[in-house]
Amino acid sequence: MGVVLSFEDSEERRASIEPLLKVTAAGMAEVNRIAVEKTGSDVKLIPEVARYLIDSGGKRLRPMLTIAAAQACDAPADAAVKLATAVEFMHTATLFHDDVVDESNTRRGKQTARLVWGNQESVLVGDFLLGQAFKMMVEVGSLEALDVLSTAACTIAEGEVLQLGTAKNTDTTEDEYLDVIRGKTAALFSAAAEVGPILAGSDRSVRAAFRSYGANLGIAFQLIDDALDYGGTSAQLGKNVGDDFREGKVTLPIVLAYRRGTADDRAFWQRSLIEGSIEEGDLERAISLLDRTKAIADTIERARHYGAMATDALAWLPESASKSALLEAVRFSIERAH
Repeated sequence: MGVVLSFEDSEERRASIEPLLKVTAAGMAEVNRIAVEKTGSDVKLIPEVARYLIDSGGKRLRPMLTIAAAQACDAPADAAVKLATAVEFMHTATLFHDDVVDESNTRRGKQTARLVWGNQESVLVGDFLLGQAFKMMVEVGSLEALDVLSTAACTIAEGEVLQLGTAKNTDTTEDEYLDVIRGKTAALFSAAAEVGPILAGSDRSVRAAFRSYGANLGIAFQLIDDALDYGGTSAQLGKNVGDDFREGKVTLPIVLAYRRGTADDRAFWQRSLIEGSIEEGDLERAISLLDRTKAIADTIERARHYGAMATDALAWLPESASKSALLEAVRFSIERAH
């Protein structure tokens, strides 16, 4: 039995990332150019490892949010591009670090850098990218933008540490898990969206609206990732389906299924997730339990809720191609589960 990820409004036009790609195309071309420049180093291994992950694809959603938000507020394009590149470097650095902490083997459809070069190299190249990100923030010269992005960096680290406490803990509550993803995922989405209006000199209410948009989109995005780990494809995830299960991660679907399950169900989750004793057929059993307890369907419903809040946050914004693309990005992030 498998989890069917579907939507009641499937007859409507499917959401697409294309509008966001279109409105940010020129800016993202500059982001890519600067990324190549800023990964350069006399230490040969640094660009080799950094480009391995940067060139491997990914949606680049976070830097696109920065550029689209800046355009929606008429912010200077050159400064927005530098901060978008900084955002992408921050995200890439966290991926290098996460793969070491989680002992992950696959990222974006290929071996993680830690398997190719080693844990030490992955961590240190991640540190290099963080350093380059902060140098670009300084070059832009906005203390407010620097404050927002540096605060996000701290919050992301806090979220990752908090996740260590929930990773193999079936007593984790839904609120505790949401606190984790507010830190490790939503914080960078939020900062990425807020720095655009900062560059434009927008007032605090505008900044707050974009901050809310990014934070709620980030939560929705992560919840859909959690659902896809048990019902998606490797192409959708950029990693193997079931990686969260094999790594003993307690995500929202598990939190819900554990609470709603029988004593036998909870014994299964304890053995497989907490003790790490995974037997043949356990992933299929896990998917079956998630299906029976409606844990996946309800995780997607939670994502819809946060997606609606993200959409509402920008309802006041004057109509433009950038606004339409930002709102379409919310639908796209959620409809990945279809």
